[in-house]
Amino acid sequence: MLTSKERAELRARANTLETTLMVGKGGVTETVIAEADTQLTARELIKGKVLEGALMSPREVSDAICEATGADGVAVIGTKFVIYRYSEKCQEQRNQTGRAKRKSTPVSKADPVRKGIRARRAAEKKVREQRNQYFRQQAIERSIEKSREKQLHGED
Repeated sequence: MLTSKERAELRARANTLETTLMVGKGGVTETVIAEADTQLTARELIKGKVLEGALMSPREVSDAICEATGADGVAVIGTKFVIYRYSEKCQEQRNQTGRAKRKSTPVSKADPVRKGIRARRAAEKKVREQRNQYFRQQAIERSIEKSREKQLHGED
């Protein structure tokens, strides 16, 4: 089963692919399944087209081929469909050329959105505390000044 990010990446890769699998009025036959299996082993990602004479919808064709070959359906748009199946043969080729796929990506436990929210809240709290400290100091100075004035007026 593919994640949405993997599916989006495969859809992007499929844009440049030529249509290599055609399904005609005969529908999904053993030869179509065998050809799809061969292409999936060689390429991992194939694009197919359902011709107008076919009695099946592109979604039904895609699902039938995926079920028969063990592949995952990536996209169905109009009369075209894209399917994917991981291939050890392609992985070996990528390893030899230095383009290995399936790297383990480090996952940060910190959520960047929450981290930003916490940082903004901490900054706001610091500003509030500074403001409160300033007003407290002003209040203390005023009360000292008032008590001095009382002492001066009381002595007169």
